[in-house]
Amino acid sequence: MDALTAKSEATFATIIDAALDMAAAEGIGKLSLGELAKRTGISKSGVFSRVGSLETLQAAVLDEYDRRFAQQVFLPALQQPKGLPRLLAIVGAWSQRACDESLRNACLYSAGAFEFDDQDGPLRDRLQQGVAAWRAALRKTILQAMELGHLRPDTDAGQLVYEIYSLIVGLIHDTRFLRDEQARRHMQRAFSRLISTYKSFNDME
Repeated sequence: MDALTAKSEATFATIIDAALDMAAAEGIGKLSLGELAKRTGISKSGVFSRVGSLETLQAAVLDEYDRRFAQQVFLPALQQPKGLPRLLAIVGAWSQRACDESLRNACLYSAGAFEFDDQDGPLRDRLQQGVAAWRAALRKTILQAMELGHLRPDTDAGQLVYEIYSLIVGLIHDTRFLRDEQARRHMQRAFSRLISTYKSFNDME
């Protein structure tokens, strides 16, 4: 990699980092190239030359968010055995991330869902795709747990995905809006009670 390419990539990373912070604080719909130029000290034309349109920037921000999320939640869980151990690892890491105050962008999708719940367009579509990808990963893990006999064979995978996701959204709400220090403990207890109703008798032995 030559020096010019390295500098360009570093500049792009600076822009995306600033955009992530801005989206977390004000909403991804409030991103603007002009404001990013002010915050990064890069000319507006310099920002535009690296990210292109506002829609491209928003997509890049969500792509980077997804990358960081996968790195912190899904990839570590792959070190666990397939099935229930992996599902427990995913939910544990996800709930920990949701409560981490140092991650200002921890609720980017949750906030975006409310921001664009009644607005059609490419950004809403992209937000939906991100949520769908996370749910698909959860569903895959649940199906593996069923195949391995960790969860009951009559488990409705879609229903369990919904219930887990609802717990996470509730955790984000109580942690970040209500600032309830007990929110994660409440969520973990609710999840333990929930998953116990799905465990197979063989796995309980």
